[in-house]
Amino acid sequence: MDKVEIGNLAKDCYKILEKEIREMNHANIIITGKTGVGKSTLINSVFREKLAEVGIGRPVTKGIKLLTKENVPIRIYDTKGLELGKDSQKETKKEIHDTINQCLRTNDPDKYIDVIWYCVNTQSARLEENGEAKWIDELSNTGFTSVPVIIVLTKAYSKKQAFELKKEIEGYNLNVAAIVPVLAENFELDGSREPIKAYGGDKLIEITFQLLPESSRKAFVNAQRANVKMKSATARKIVAATVAATFGEGFVPIPFGDTPVLMATQVGMIASITSVYGIDLNKAMITAIISSIVGSSTMALIGRTLSANLLKLIPGYGSVAGGLVSGATAAVLTTALGEAYIRIMELVASGKMKKEDLANKKGIKTMQSIFKNEFKNALKKTK
Repeated sequence: MDKVEIGNLAKDCYKILEKEIREMNHANIIITGKTGVGKSTLINSVFREKLAEVGIGRPVTKGIKLLTKENVPIRIYDTKGLELGKDSQKETKKEIHDTINQCLRTNDPDKYIDVIWYCVNTQSARLEENGEAKWIDELSNTGFTSVPVIIVLTKAYSKKQAFELKKEIEGYNLNVAAIVPVLAENFELDGSREPIKAYGGDKLIEITFQLLPESSRKAFVNAQRANVKMKSATARKIVAATVAATFGEGFVPIPFGDTPVLMATQVGMIASITSVYGIDLNKAMITAIISSIVGSSTMALIGRTLSANLLKLIPGYGSVAGGLVSGATAAVLTTALGEAYIRIMELVASGKMKKEDLANKKGIKTMQSIFKNEFKNALKKTK
């Protein structure tokens, strides 16, 4: 495959990726709680961009700001710190009420509020039964909304303390979907050699995901960074669907290296996986990926070799048998490509590989090595 063909495939991949991001729905979350509970730290720890920087956000009401960022498909409605005075409670609840209703009146499901995170500082060691507990229950039970509420126990430095508070709150029998202790970032403890490691963000993301409508889930997976396993699971569903499609395309007994339809399907898979991880790749990076894996002469050679080896296993094969083997060949190669690309995205998402390295010699060598290993793994499963 020459540079022009590789360049065209890369352009197609970039166009598909741009289209997916552009047409992706949003997940919409209201986050509220008393002053000083660490809402901004929580937001910035679980999403892949710093959405809660000082001074950022468009006012929606007097006390609510909308936090958004280009190409991050999530909207965070951040309320001002809640005080427990009756007037403050009434005002904040009305603003949340109005925000939910305004979003409903758009008649656009992409703008509906999906979930509310109510943050409680674990260090307070209790929930004020006549203050916060009553307020949360009223928020959950009011007739104007069926939006689920998750209580997030922030600043949970001590897991023991956090789970004791969780148990206490459960005793109030509040109408909430879940109570999740979270330590949003590592905490340096005086006199200790090792910091207390952050935890709970992945659980919060998992529970929130389950509460979201299907139309918002892809956007949420893209925007969050706290649960890499969720991204990987979503990406593998894309690979499985693509493998099924390429088996059908490969049923026609044509050599792998000469099947543009198959290549286009695989390029679409790469674009979809990229959108799941929410990694901003430029055209040069995508071209390098296509060149090192999809467009490499090595891959075409592997495809032809694989076809020949599989054909030997079927005595007296005819055109139908040949088609089946070609389908199997396509499936193995697509599986290897998909798994290899997921591994590459995981390396970038975890910071073990810089996305800029995708376009240099070292990165290309790493990608080729990962693909060859995944190809061997995929081939073993056919035996």
